[in-house]
Amino acid sequence: MRISKKPVSFCLSLFSPTVSSRIPHHSGTRGAVRAAGASQLQASHPMDKSHRTFVGEKSQNVLHMASSDGGHKPFIWSSSEGGHNIDIGKHIFCNRPLNMKNIVSVGFDMDYTLAQYKPETFESLAYEGTIKNLVYNLGYPRELLDWSFDWTYMVRGLVLDKRRGNILKMDRHKYVKVAYHGFRELSKDEKVGTYGNTLLRDSFDEPGYALIDTLFSLAEAYLFAQLVDFRDRNPGKVSERVDYAHMYKDVRAAVDLCHRDGTLKQTVAKDPGQYINKDTSIVPMLKMLRDSGRSTFLVTNSLWDYTNIVMNFLCESCTMKSSNRMNFDWLQYFDVVITGSSKPGFFHEDNLANLFEVEPESGMLLNTDNGSPMPQVGSASPRLSLKGLNKMCRVFQGGSVGHLHKLLSIESSSQVLYVGDHIYGDILHSKKVLGWRTMLVVPELEREIELLWKLRDIRKELRLLQNQRDFIEDKIHLVKWSLKFEDVDVDEKHKMSTALDELESQREQVRSAHQQAQRECHQKFHKVWGQLMKTGYQNSRFAHQVERFACLYTSQVSNLSLYSPHKYYRPSEDFMPHEFDIIPI
Repeated sequence: MRISKKPVSFCLSLFSPTVSSRIPHHSGTRGAVRAAGASQLQASHPMDKSHRTFVGEKSQNVLHMASSDGGHKPFIWSSSEGGHNIDIGKHIFCNRPLNMKNIVSVGFDMDYTLAQYKPETFESLAYEGTIKNLVYNLGYPRELLDWSFDWTYMVRGLVLDKRRGNILKMDRHKYVKVAYHGFRELSKDEKVGTYGNTLLRDSFDEPGYALIDTLFSLAEAYLFAQLVDFRDRNPGKVSERVDYAHMYKDVRAAVDLCHRDGTLKQTVAKDPGQYINKDTSIVPMLKMLRDSGRSTFLVTNSLWDYTNIVMNFLCESCTMKSSNRMNFDWLQYFDVVITGSSKPGFFHEDNLANLFEVEPESGMLLNTDNGSPMPQVGSASPRLSLKGLNKMCRVFQGGSVGHLHKLLSIESSSQVLYVGDHIYGDILHSKKVLGWRTMLVVPELEREIELLWKLRDIRKELRLLQNQRDFIEDKIHLVKWSLKFEDVDVDEKHKMSTALDELESQREQVRSAHQQAQRECHQKFHKVWGQLMKTGYQNSRFAHQVERFACLYTSQVSNLSLYSPHKYYRPSEDFMPHEFDIIPI
């Protein structure tokens, strides 16, 4: 049997109940399951067949991206070492066909896209700053200053229920599968009673809920859980007027203050290497894209001063510690840089925000006529130029996507590929509003794929247990139907009743074993939340968003350097459920 699946699911949906229920039950079930599992491993990734290297293969030809300290020589597709098999953790996965020959401009976000922050240092820094703002500016108890941050606890894709103080993980259909009140897990009855017994489906959207769709939000989600626990266990220490929703509002205000007062970015600027991973493949990737004839641009919400520091660190061999002076050499890798963009509002063409040109050396903002240079008061020159650059890169602040299209001479929005890390801020609006082609960076993906390979035997056993449950339940239904509707004698009815008791006992044993094995498997990925892209056998809400809005997705932005800049990305074959059973052998 030939097996296929939804693109975003890659290996994560190998043993879904929809697949197992379609495998006929017979004496060779175990063998059929194992054969199907092996077949599906080789068809599970939406990569074209020329890149079928899987985790666990130790081929000397596999390309590994440079280490965070820059110790490895970066390999790119166009180099003499390039063009070999690519480790699956570096694959670019495809949800919708994308021919790079049709792309004339490639754009990037900076924070958590080009610049991958170290959560153990950067998120801890943000957490500490937020705590101080809560205590010193918003009047929270000083005990909070003794709290610590577990940067491994929260994951992306969670939803915060502001009113109830709950943290939820949902599947693609918005059914709550995992729920915690603070750090206390809710029972099945509590979950169903709160989120499953309503006549109208909850949308789980703002303003009642907060979506944790970016790595920047992990610290605030963890702090919210701590505050919920603190309020429940210490009545009177937090005013009764301050409910869970009010606490979340205060957390958000404290986080925003950390970013507005500049302390967070000033600390990072003093020693970028402590907070940002060094990726030596970024510059070769940008060079290859530009050599292929494409324009490149950067659109970030960070302002110019911080952007220049971060991009200097990423694109230069020296760090702030070894260089006393920032330069602007990194601008040669871009045609346009837009800072202070205020995404996602930037992506709306009716956005009337003014576009200012930035004079890089002084940081001074210059008036423009929708991007066209304007003579400034007291100066006859229409614009200031950078010394030493062969090709001028223009730097701006503010504006809208309409300005960007004009600056880059974009004729069709489908000619743009934008790479970002934030579903809502980067991918959803650029895809849904503009029709840009999109690529989502999911750093967590690489580890998940490695674990999927290591746990492949366990997941095959899970599939077998699921098949056994289905087989036994079908028999139970048949026996019950016969007892209710068929005319059988007393002895036969007694035999059927005895068989029914045995079947129900078997079902309970298999059900218990299956649930325990499934729980243990998920805890290998994360002890609390399980797999990022799955919840139970369903795609998670996060995976559903990736499938809907990301044309491509990958673990690192520089994985682009491992592929031809003219590559045609194609998803794997996709079948609807009614087509599955008639796939030709």
